[in-house]
Amino acid sequence: MTEFFAGIEHLALARWLKASFIAYPVVNALHIMSIGALLTSVVLMDLRICSAFRSLPQAAFVALLRRIALSAFAGALVTGSLLFSVKASTYAAMPIFLAKMALILLAGVNFLAFTRLRRATGGDAPAGGTALAVLSMLLWTSVLFAGRFIGFL
Repeated sequence: MTEFFAGIEHLALARWLKASFIAYPVVNALHIMSIGALLTSVVLMDLRICSAFRSLPQAAFVALLRRIALSAFAGALVTGSLLFSVKASTYAAMPIFLAKMALILLAGVNFLAFTRLRRATGGDAPAGGTALAVLSMLLWTSVLFAGRFIGFL
């Protein structure tokens, strides 16, 4: 496995990111912007599911924020992968990085559970949806904290 991560670090794109004075900070800033958009949209969507912002129609509001969250997640995934490529061996060996990946996986499973529950009940606010929305906010906030700890451990 060590060879696999070392191979990632030797890819042309990873070497370019390491060598460029501008590229790595730009990718890092784009990653932070993606995370900000992701967390903002997830928290607003989950708060609406928890009955906040009642003056806004839930279906349209949640649908819009879901699209933003998915786009922001895609941006975070691409930029995060680029950042990972620079120190793949180091990051892959860090328990906090592995915890972050596990939290992202759990947040994804939570999202799929909510989606299935919503489809099964045919409603925008299915029974149990509030609990899943609260769990979503906790998981994504934990992902943020785990990600910030990576740079300091």
